[in-house]
Amino acid sequence: MDSSARFIPHRQTKQFSSLILDYLDGHPSVAPFYEHSLDLDGFRSAMEARKAFPTNRSLIVDAFHRAYKGAPLSARQQENLDLLLRENTFTICTAHQPNIFSGYLYFVYKTLHAITLADALAREIPEANFVPVFYIGSEDNDLDELSQVNLDGRKIRWETKQTGAVGRMKVDKNLIALLMQIEGRVGVEPHGKELMDILRDAYREGDTIANATFRLLNALFSSYGLLVLQPDDADLKRTMIPVFRNDLLEHLPHALVETSSKALSEHYKSQVTPREINLFYLEEGGRHRITRDQGRFHLDGTSKSFTQEEILAELDHHPERFSPNVVLRGLYQETILPDIAFVGGGSEIAYWLELKPLFQQFQVPFPVLMLRNSFLLIDPVNARRLNQSGWSAEDLFESEYDLMNRLVKRQSGAALSLAEEVRNLETYYEGLKQKAARIDNTLITHVSALQKKAVDRVSGLEAKMLRAEKRKFEAEQRQLQQARLGLFPNNGLQERVDNFMPWYARFGREFMSAVHRHSPSLAPAFVILEIKEEA
Repeated sequence: MDSSARFIPHRQTKQFSSLILDYLDGHPSVAPFYEHSLDLDGFRSAMEARKAFPTNRSLIVDAFHRAYKGAPLSARQQENLDLLLRENTFTICTAHQPNIFSGYLYFVYKTLHAITLADALAREIPEANFVPVFYIGSEDNDLDELSQVNLDGRKIRWETKQTGAVGRMKVDKNLIALLMQIEGRVGVEPHGKELMDILRDAYREGDTIANATFRLLNALFSSYGLLVLQPDDADLKRTMIPVFRNDLLEHLPHALVETSSKALSEHYKSQVTPREINLFYLEEGGRHRITRDQGRFHLDGTSKSFTQEEILAELDHHPERFSPNVVLRGLYQETILPDIAFVGGGSEIAYWLELKPLFQQFQVPFPVLMLRNSFLLIDPVNARRLNQSGWSAEDLFESEYDLMNRLVKRQSGAALSLAEEVRNLETYYEGLKQKAARIDNTLITHVSALQKKAVDRVSGLEAKMLRAEKRKFEAEQRQLQQARLGLFPNNGLQERVDNFMPWYARFGREFMSAVHRHSPSLAPAFVILEIKEEA
């Protein structure tokens, strides 16, 4: 399999918020909300801050050993585990919820970006070691979001009556049945059997979704040395007891993040809404928000409540029952890992930009925030469609409406622009205003209204002329629509709709290798990746 790539600025895609674009550009309005620059100096600064923080390396290595008990470790993974005990080893972390079958293509992109970033830093800073880590957000309970996957334009949904944290849910017969559906779609492809073997080994009936996600990640990325962390762990959460206690009693995280969010919202849209208490309570089949009222702590949606003494005793004896929300999750991650960088999508980076005061308060080093790479994948079928349409992949980031306007104006033999006529109208009415003003100044307003009406009518005529001319280009419009269909499903980015499975079934591990090979490391990019089948 051959492949080629080219890179375009994020701004050109028109798919990223002004906050993210300004962050990438180093705009002064974003500077107060992050700690380290997106360059080698920034990474070195993050390393110095991390060195001063007392990371319990034995604790995190023991957690990895528990996670990998019975799972095969590649040589690179074993080497990385050994390196983590050294003080000059740092992690590069990415994170995601346990979507079934990985969810979206960007699951692969963010993971490979963390891997390539770790490798690049190892080359640039040879006196240190860097280990890529995937943090499974297994305590998320948004089943509607995590239980579906898009496969070749069709949604496959896992129907289950289970409730609570999705990572703690069990693989049941309904989920196993989905494997049959997937096999029907991808089984005939060259690498379909290989893919199905991976999926069947990962999703074992009776085991948890978190463990299934762990095995899927390990099957896909173990050769790159990626370590997968299962943070739903009593020993790891015990390190957060002081922070969780503060959140329950003093609500300092709420105050800090609320202030930061308000400051950010002066220029951009805020992403985080902190609560007075930013913890959930985990139990069998439930993840309940903790609220406080009249001196008691209540579990939302249940009749259960605790006194202050009772909930603090519960925290001390069973920290695994307490689950941080988006406000505290990053702080947990950075407390337990010797981390210097977090690789995340646009929405993830946006909410991390509101968390800096929280890290300062609890004296936890704030990581470099790296926007994950994005890809637009072009297979041979879509490459042919693009070629027939006459457009480039870069062109398709514009709307169909704008592209057709460009096409018609470029190829039409008719004069479709009435800009000169509009200018003549404006000159005419400006002269009319001067004549009217010599008689009565109040007449200027009346002439301005006539001018606006006349210009609007001419502009409307121009739009009608363009629409009429467009009808002569129906074949070109159909070709454009076909080209956009495979590359921008549902008029959105491919990576936020499609799944990796069809690509793996067609191209196997070469697909992963191509994304890895063309994945920029130190500078995030939007990559147009064309994959060519072997002759």
